[in-house]
Amino acid sequence: MFHVPTLSSDPSAFHEQLRAQLAALLGDERDLVANLANAAALIWHTTPDLNWAGFYLRRSESELVLGPFQGKPACVRITVGRGVCGTAVEREASVLVDDVHAFPGHIACDGASRSELVVPIRHDGRVVGVLDLDSPSLARFSEADREGFEAFVRTLVACTDLVSVS
Repeated sequence: MFHVPTLSSDPSAFHEQLRAQLAALLGDERDLVANLANAAALIWHTTPDLNWAGFYLRRSESELVLGPFQGKPACVRITVGRGVCGTAVEREASVLVDDVHAFPGHIACDGASRSELVVPIRHDGRVVGVLDLDSPSLARFSEADREGFEAFVRTLVACTDLVSVS
């Protein structure tokens, strides 16, 4: 059994500890679904003030499909270029939104969400999915969170076989 520890409130230390916990949790496991599911659960149980944490996977050039997550049921398909997730894929860059209601084209899967951070997942030079984090608080995510979750995604990619993502 894996015990989810309480992590530091210092953002830099928090993200360093979170990455270490992810590496320990994944161990030698390389399966995409298993690793994404455990990563979502780890984020959900350690990161304060979230109402959704999970992944969307790119299943075609134009579409993301819901992957493992924690939180309320979510939108199943998102067009590349639409909403915060689709915008992150189109830009091939993380998108941090302080107020989702001010983001043009925001997709409201949960009306309680107020801020969002989306981090692209890259493999073989292309975006193959995203990590999506939502919060019921305005401006929940900082630049330190963006950097920390980008490093988290790099650790996840290093520990996971992404060949099955199209």
